[in-house]
This record gives sequence, C-alpha cells and structure tokens, in this order.
Amino acid sequence: MEKFTDKQIEDYLGQLDGWEYVDGAIETTFEFKDFKEAFSVMTRIAFECEAQGHHPDWSNVYKTVNIRLSTHDANGVTEKDFVLARSIEDIIESD
Repeated sequence: MEKFTDKQIEDYLGQLDGWEYVDGAIETTFEFKDFKEAFSVMTRIAFECEAQGHHPDWSNVYKTVNIRLSTHDANGVTEKDFVLARSIEDIIESD
C-alpha cells in the first residue's frame, strides 16, 4: 500500500466530516450518550476493522471515543485508512 502525499490526504479529508490530519495520521473524536453506547459502537467498529484487516489506534473515556488511523507498514496514511474511516462513519451514522 502506497503512502499518500499531503495533497492526497487533504483531498480525501474533504470527503469526511470531522477528521483531521495530525502527526502522520488521520484522527477524529466521537461523543455518545453514555459509556454503553460508546462501547457498543466500538464493538461494531472492531468487527469491521477485523474484516478489513486494519486496526486503529483508539481510546475510550466514558462516552468519548478517539480514533487515529495510519498504515504502519507504509509509515503513513494510505487508501486503507480512508476506506476504514468511511466504514466507521457509516457505522456511526447507522446508529
């Protein structure tokens, strides 16, 4: 998987709401009603990550989920990260 240029990342970020490019990765934060809802969405995202064979750096504090995506093998952001980001968006929107 080929690492994206800053321009490619900027172009792709234009297709996602609330994601930013920070220190070599794309990242976002979601806030939910409570911990149970946050953890439920994280579980659904985890199954999708496993299906794609691509896993985020993420954290959860109470009702907030922080997600950071980069392709470690490419040492930066690739198409894989944007595919997963779109899938995460779809999961969030279907909730």
